[in-house]
Amino acid sequence: MNEIATAPKLLPWAPERTGETLPEKPMREKRGPSGAAMVLLPLRLAWRQLRAEKSRLAAAMAGVMFACVLVFMQLGFRGALFDSATNMLGAMRADLFLMHPMTDASFRPEALPRARAWQTLADPDVAHAVPIYLAQTTWRNPETGRRRAVQLIGLDAEAGAVGFPGLAGLVEALKRPDTIAFDSRSRPEFGPIGRLFAERGPFEVQLGSRRMELVGLVEIGPSFGADGNVVLSETNFRRVFERRVSNTDLVALKLRDGADPVAVQARLRALLPDDVLVMTHAEIVAHERSYWENGTPIGFIFVFGSLMGLVVGMVIVYQILFSDIASHISEYATLKAMGYSNGYLSRVVMSSAFILAIIGFIPGLGLSAMLYDMVGKATFLPLAMYPERALTVFLMIFAMCAIAGLLAMRKLRDANPADMF
Repeated sequence: MNEIATAPKLLPWAPERTGETLPEKPMREKRGPSGAAMVLLPLRLAWRQLRAEKSRLAAAMAGVMFACVLVFMQLGFRGALFDSATNMLGAMRADLFLMHPMTDASFRPEALPRARAWQTLADPDVAHAVPIYLAQTTWRNPETGRRRAVQLIGLDAEAGAVGFPGLAGLVEALKRPDTIAFDSRSRPEFGPIGRLFAERGPFEVQLGSRRMELVGLVEIGPSFGADGNVVLSETNFRRVFERRVSNTDLVALKLRDGADPVAVQARLRALLPDDVLVMTHAEIVAHERSYWENGTPIGFIFVFGSLMGLVVGMVIVYQILFSDIASHISEYATLKAMGYSNGYLSRVVMSSAFILAIIGFIPGLGLSAMLYDMVGKATFLPLAMYPERALTVFLMIFAMCAIAGLLAMRKLRDANPADMF
């Protein structure tokens, strides 16, 4: 017969003797990595991989910086084009404007009947109606004798519809026969007018075929439509440029204090015939900008140039990331064998793209700011590094590197742990 096993001897303080129950140990909840770790760990690995190949990292930085500078310059030139094209209209302080419906841009306006200016005075809220004449003629450089096209702006400066800097102090001088004010921000091909005026005071210049007296300087700035500007009275304008008295190119309207421009605009549109447009200041500036953006190929060229710069930079970053994955394919396979997921490895590749975007954008931003200053001084165009433009370019560069990273991640499929054995 089988012997019955005797029960083991228990110590006096054993729970079986005392009746106590052992507390159950709580099960530890398995926690995944924190959100910070999911970002920082792949970022640290990506940086170490990039830093290991100094020449490859330098090539990637150069590629991203090249794309960054190209996009900055294209967007800068595009913005300078639109800003300079609206310099003249932007400086006018009038509340409303009359313009011919067929006028595309201010540098080649269609004439409208001058009588429309006086018809607007029938509205009780219209205080002043100022005809403005625009045309181009030649300016003879007082030192070299060379001729160059210049924009003429004829108006009644005393009415206060135009606010070019420096014009207020020249109102009385411009009333005299054969007097003009020159734009001191014009291109240097017109001659050192600012220096000559400071040395001589008022002096004679040749405008078209007529001798005129330069009595002062204003500030407007060149544009893609005109390299320089001359401001003169309506009477002196007709002395230089033959025009029909019954026509004008633009009419600036000053309203009485407290008048609603939108309400006056609606009444004038109902009052005036269809051969004239009634526009607010913002609308006429937008109309001018729209011409250069949509009516000419220049806007498309700048956008296309920016896209081409991004494509070139994306190809360079893709090649760098693809080569980096290919050279470390065995390490990626090892990580997979250790249990790292494809998602983790993908975050490593995207972290590399993010690092390249950062280290390529910073020197590109500095170089672009230097080029803005140099090109702005050489061309007299309003090139400036605005914070919103810098942010836009960074987002474009980051998107470029992210797309390159997504394309390069296809190489991770070759990281098979079975290939290690």
